[in-house]
Parts: sequence; C-alpha cells; structure tokens
Amino acid sequence: MRKELKGLVIFFGLIFLFPLLVKSPYYIGVLVFWGIYSIITLGLTILMGYAGQISLGQAGFFAVGAYTSGILTTRFGLPPWLGILAGLGLSLLLSLFLALPSLKLKGHYLAMATLGFGEIVHVVLNAWVGVTGGPSGFGEIPALSFLGWKLDSEMSFFYFTWGWVFLFFLFSLSLLKSPYGRALRSLHAEERIPLSLGVNVYFYKVFAFLWAAFYASFAGSLYAHFMTFLSPSSFTLILSILLVLMIVVGGLGNLWGALLGAGILTFLPEILRTFEDFEMLIYGTFLILVMIFLPKGLVSLRRGKVATGD
Repeated sequence: MRKELKGLVIFFGLIFLFPLLVKSPYYIGVLVFWGIYSIITLGLTILMGYAGQISLGQAGFFAVGAYTSGILTTRFGLPPWLGILAGLGLSLLLSLFLALPSLKLKGHYLAMATLGFGEIVHVVLNAWVGVTGGPSGFGEIPALSFLGWKLDSEMSFFYFTWGWVFLFFLFSLSLLKSPYGRALRSLHAEERIPLSLGVNVYFYKVFAFLWAAFYASFAGSLYAHFMTFLSPSSFTLILSILLVLMIVVGGLGNLWGALLGAGILTFLPEILRTFEDFEMLIYGTFLILVMIFLPKGLVSLRRGKVATGD
C-alpha cells in the first residue's frame, strides 16, 4: 500500500504540473477529458477486471448523470451540486433495477443486457424532446463552483477534475485492499470457489455494478458542467465500447491500467489527426498489436510481460 501511495503522489504531482508547463487551453481540455474518462474506467475496472462482470452500458450511466445534472440546473434552477447528487441517486436506482435481474446472467448474455440498457437511455434522450432537447440537445448549463471558486476555465476545471480522480483512485485502492476487495477478486476466475467459502457472490456482483454506475454518473455530471452543452450523440454504444477498450488496452484488473488506457485512447486520436487518411488504419493497427503482444495490457510492460507466441 505504501508503494502504491508513493507512485500515486508522484504521478499526480506530474499531472498537476502539466498546465504550468503547457499553457495551451486545448491540451488542458484534452487532459480534462482524460480525467473524466479515468473516473469511469476506474469503476469499470472494479466491475470487469475484479468482479469479472461484463458491461457495455456505461455510456448509459454516464448520460444519466450528465442529463440529470444538466436538466435540473438549467430548467429548474437547482444548484449544480444538488443536480450531481440527484444524478448519482437516479443512476444508483437504475443500476440496481438493472443489476438485480441481469447479474443472474453470464458472459455474452450479461453483455447484451447492459448493451440494451445503454441503447434504451440513448433512445429516451432522442425521443423525450420536451425534457432532453432531443437530437439537438440543449446548452447553457451553468459552470460549477467550489468553495467560492468558479470553475469557468479549462485550467480550473482541470485541477478540480484530477483532484477527484485522485480521490476515486484512493477509494478504489482502499476497496481492493479491504475484505470486500478480496471477495471481489475471488469472483473473477470461478464463482464456485467463493460460494464454497460462504461468500455471497450475488451481493458482491450487485455491489460492483453499483460502484461502477456511481463513478460513471459522477463523471457524466462533470462532463455536463465542463462542456455546458449536451446531446445524445455523445452517449452512444461506441462510447461504451471505447471505455471497455480503455481498460483492456491499459490492463484489465489494474487500477493503473485504467488511468493508462484512458490516457492513451484519449490522446491517440488527437495525435493521429496529423495523419489524415491513415488515422483509422494506424489506430486499428495499434489496438491489434496491443491485443496480440500485450494481452494483459500496456501496464504489463513494467513487468516485462510481452506475449511472444511461445
């Protein structure tokens, strides 16, 4: 734990220094997106990497948090923090209703159930025009403020977002070091073993599902108040798949992998813009090479674990 905390302090120290070295609002904005996606992938790592449950619906919870906070603050004049709390509450309620029946399923059946949830949310966002603005979306979402500090610039929102990433990483690390975390780890390989030891497998599955939904909803609220505009096109199945790719590329079942994967797949499209027509070719080749030679993700490089085909 001490080694993890030391690495955490060094990593976040470097992250917090970045805006002082690179003062471009554009790149600081990209780093904000990295932080937002990192919060989601930390929760998804708990669900998929440790509890072993597949989810292709995280974009749905991301959307619920964003739209709930955005609608309550713009249309009803509630303070942003109440909007965020309302989004968290609604996301937890929906995730509970989804988890109770769905987590009795396994494998691709569970993936299809969560995929269906994400698609239902997307359809509602498009169809409920009077509330969500429909396909056109809505704007003028107010900026957040924290202790009298208005977060109306890329730099202020950067520090605020990464402060939360730091806290969520600590929460996740503490969870995994606790008895709850050891129980979650036992679910990944074979459920019969923890069942034989008296572990309530179903409870821990639901717990992990709620945990991941909480993270995604909070990240959605941050996204809403950072962008100040929402439309359904930002919360599609493609985003859910991208989030899964982030934790697979970074390293499934590793919190550092969640941060690394989110960072790589946030910055890579920005870097590849200079290659124009070859952008998707390079992007796809990179993903294929990672899957072939680093099946345990990029984080395995620090241990020298590269697949050679032997």
